Amino acid sequence: MKEMGNGGRADVNLVVSGAAGQGIKTVEKLLGKLLGRTGRFVFSTKEYMSRVRGGSNSTDLRVSAEAVDCPVERVDLLLALDGPAIGHMERRITEETLVVASPGDLEDRVGIRARKAPVDLEGLAEEAGRKVYSNTVAAGVAAGVLGLPLEECLPVLEGFFGDPDSEDVKGNTKAFKAGFEKGGDLDAGLEIEPGEAAGMLLMSGGDAVGMGALAGGVRFICSYPMSPSTAVLVFLARHARRFGIVVEQAEDEISAVNMGLGAWYTGARAMVTTSGGGLSLMAEGVSLCGMLETPMVFHVAQRPGPATGLPTRTGQEDLELVLHAGHGEFPRIVLAPGTLEQAFALTARAFMLAEKHQVPVFLLTDQNLMDTFYQVRELPLDDVDTTRFLAEAGEDYRRYSLDEGPPSPMAVPGSGTGLVCLDSDEHDEEGHITEDLDLRVRMVDKRLGKMEGIAEDVLEPELCGEGSIIVVSWGSTRNACLEAAALTGRDDLAVLHVCQPYPLSRKVGEILEGADAVITVEGNATGQFGRLLRDLTGITPDAEILRYDGLPFRADTLAEQLSSQLEGI
Repeated sequence: MKEMGNGGRADVNLVVSGAAGQGIKTVEKLLGKLLGRTGRFVFSTKEYMSRVRGGSNSTDLRVSAEAVDCPVERVDLLLALDGPAIGHMERRITEETLVVASPGDLEDRVGIRARKAPVDLEGLAEEAGRKVYSNTVAAGVAAGVLGLPLEECLPVLEGFFGDPDSEDVKGNTKAFKAGFEKGGDLDAGLEIEPGEAAGMLLMSGGDAVGMGALAGGVRFICSYPMSPSTAVLVFLARHARRFGIVVEQAEDEISAVNMGLGAWYTGARAMVTTSGGGLSLMAEGVSLCGMLETPMVFHVAQRPGPATGLPTRTGQEDLELVLHAGHGEFPRIVLAPGTLEQAFALTARAFMLAEKHQVPVFLLTDQNLMDTFYQVRELPLDDVDTTRFLAEAGEDYRRYSLDEGPPSPMAVPGSGTGLVCLDSDEHDEEGHITEDLDLRVRMVDKRLGKMEGIAEDVLEPELCGEGSIIVVSWGSTRNACLEAAALTGRDDLAVLHVCQPYPLSRKVGEILEGADAVITVEGNATGQFGRLLRDLTGITPDAEILRYDGLPFRADTLAEQLSSQLEGI
């Protein structure tokens, strides 16, 4: 059990590693439920290869008696489901790591510096009935090592696997008990006392975005599946009938965005969910959205590029893409949540902003946030604005009226006696094609004039701490930055988190102007937010910490990087 530098919080970082197809996700989900039900806090994140079977994947489960919301690099307990898993994790293994693996796999890795605990996972699984139960044995070992109460685990286990009278549940229960006994016998010193997590919401980033879309009034989602955004499509498909949502899997991203625009034209709040490569295909639709002045919500879950890149890893490489996607000049809004609560609130807010200002709104997440899960006390339901901004089309209705707004009143077909005309060419006030160049200038000015109203709805940054050296984060780097700053032990550090990169609040510049030094942290190779910061505020960061290997920032290693940067400031 490790004592953290930010207040003496005790936690254990458990890693389950093995090949795709060995049931790592099952172990993750089962342990997440067990830990939450028994009062332990858990934070989970994963890294996995882009393959159906084989390779080496891993899932981190950080367990604590207090709330945890970001990953760490160190490994306290490694459950290796096969031999290659040990090699895959070797760079993170230390002398204090307890490695649980089959005797043969441990013998093959005699050189690793770790505490070795040979457990015949497959043998115990076969004794329980089937070799496939080996992942359940591993979950039992983890529960035993962490000191979970068996009597509280068994009901969760039965509910997890289904009918308690089925042979499969009986076999899994027997396998879990066998692993639990082995884990308890290890006397590893990694027990975690229960906290106050029981009854809290255990949810993922995909769940949070999906729930936010429901709260925001989504009625239509059309997407072509693309990791890591697909979790939102799956979530809404699962709940479509209950909430009256149309979920359409399009043949490609071009079709998806155009169907989404058609849904908004009829008054149905719509979104598409995709990643950078998918948004590239949607770029013409983004521009069409700008000309039609039709609202649209784009959820862009980032992953490393270019091209297919690392399709199952994380990164923050698409900020400049969403800022400039689509030809021509027109307003847009970019939101980037840093927590699950923000993912919920900002998704709901995206629908309100899109309809109010008649612009595309980009919700920028990443694989790190989408695949993460941890407990939240409550979702910010009171922050959800369900206001609709639709007008009635009277006899003299002009969709692009220059006398009102910006934006011009937006009506939908059938809302009155008037006609609702749209056109992708430059148009007059009624929506008909025009080549009147003076009118063209007035229409461009009207569209760009929306930025004044958008500026009134800009979200302020979050400043944590009173130090004069400011660490700037955006999107999913928030939690790691906060814990890393605390781990440095320095009281001259503060963390500024930006959840709306564009347009940027004026307060960001005001805060940074008074700083002794500014350090940006972001998951790309070129410092995209740092450039945006310079362009919009005139402030150039004194240092930047960039990560672009496809893995998320982890609090302990980020703290070391911050300390190193601070030596030169």
